[in-house]
Amino acid sequence: MTFNCGSVAVILNAMAVCLTSASIAAAQEGPAAVQLGAAGRFAILSQSGITDVFASSIEGNVGTSPITGAALLLTCTEVAGTVYTVNAAGPLPCYVSDPVSLTTAVGDMGFAYTDAAGRVGPDFTELGAGQIGGLTLAPGLYKWGTGLLISTDVTLSGGPDDVWIFQVAGTLNQASATQVTLTGGARAKNVFWAVAGAVTIGTTAHFEGVILGKTMIAVNTGATVEGRLLAQTAVTLQMNAITQPR
Repeated sequence: MTFNCGSVAVILNAMAVCLTSASIAAAQEGPAAVQLGAAGRFAILSQSGITDVFASSIEGNVGTSPITGAALLLTCTEVAGTVYTVNAAGPLPCYVSDPVSLTTAVGDMGFAYTDAAGRVGPDFTELGAGQIGGLTLAPGLYKWGTGLLISTDVTLSGGPDDVWIFQVAGTLNQASATQVTLTGGARAKNVFWAVAGAVTIGTTAHFEGVILGKTMIAVNTGATVEGRLLAQTAVTLQMNAITQPR
């Protein structure tokens, strides 16, 4: 039997389903995802060190490069993953010295930041004049020419394949005890925060998404993150729980 859909035919259980261009677009909303390359193997990756107020809990790999492993101040018991360093230094007995793969990962982290920060044609520009607390945000490309403040809870509402990219030319500050919440099946691995300035996640706050930080990422006391902390300078932790996204 021949089906003429005029667009696309998908065979499901021996039945032909005709998809219009609108229904195809609805399968994934927002921009294309940012490709992390080898940096996607890490929950935390830093070029100039990771400090920590004990005890934090990190689910996923951590690494520092090009700085010496002596600047990675987590203990082995805090990391459910592999601790990578560029030399024979770092937390004992768990660190693994692998400068070659770390160089690749750091390079890919830089490429990912450049990609995310350089996307053109934003869906939303200067939304909320840089204040997004209290808003519910659809998938899309968001751009701010200054800093971004999350002063109250913010919700990202979309499906499991939808993508958000936030381009922030200044700093990103999340207030203490606030929540970034994903609804509708949205996943943290599809949320990308490309931030040129410093990132600060407030005390006991909860954050979701992949932070591509041009400078430092500071996670204050008791804050939690489902996502990745990928910093081109330092990452500072204070009794935090960091869970890599699935």
